[in-house]
Amino acid sequence: MTDVFIECVQGDIADQPDMDAVVNAANARLMPGSGVAGAIHSAAGPGLAEECQPLAPISPGQAVMTGGHDLPNRKVIHCLGPVFGVDEPSDRLLGDCYRNALRLADAEGLESVAFPAISTGVFGYPLAEAAKVAAAAIRDAAPGLSSVRRIRFVLFSESDLNEFRRALA
Repeated sequence: MTDVFIECVQGDIADQPDMDAVVNAANARLMPGSGVAGAIHSAAGPGLAEECQPLAPISPGQAVMTGGHDLPNRKVIHCLGPVFGVDEPSDRLLGDCYRNALRLADAEGLESVAFPAISTGVFGYPLAEAAKVAAAAIRDAAPGLSSVRRIRFVLFSESDLNEFRRALA
C-alpha cells in the first residue's frame, strides 16, 4: 500500500491554496447553488459554470473534473452526492463520490485533494453516517492510488470536524 496522508481541518473548502484539487459537493446541473457549490463557484468565478455546462447533468455518485479558474487550485472535482432517503443505496452512492473523485485526481497525476462533507447539507445525509462512509471509501481507495499522497477533509464546523476525526480514528 502506498503512503497516503489523511487529515481533517476546520475551514473553507474554497480556500485551500496548498491543494491541487478541491471537491465540489455539486448539484446535478453543476451550477452555482448553496453551501459548498455556492462557495466554490463564487470563488472560482463565472468561467467555472461555463466549463461545467456541457458536462451536466451528472448522476449521484458520479464525478467530473474541470479547471480551477480563479481558485488557487489546478482542478475542481465535482461530485453529486445522494439525497439521503431518496437516492438509494445512499451509502454506496456516497462512497462512489469519494472513490470516483480520487480516481479522477490520480489519473490526472494530482498529489493532493480536499473534500467537503458531501451530501451532509441540504441533501440531508446524517453527519456521523456520512463521515463513516467517507472514511471507509478513502481507506478502500488509498491502496490503488499512484499519485495522490494527501487527502484533506475540510469541515465547516468544529462538531463536523470532530465527527470526521472519530470516523477516521
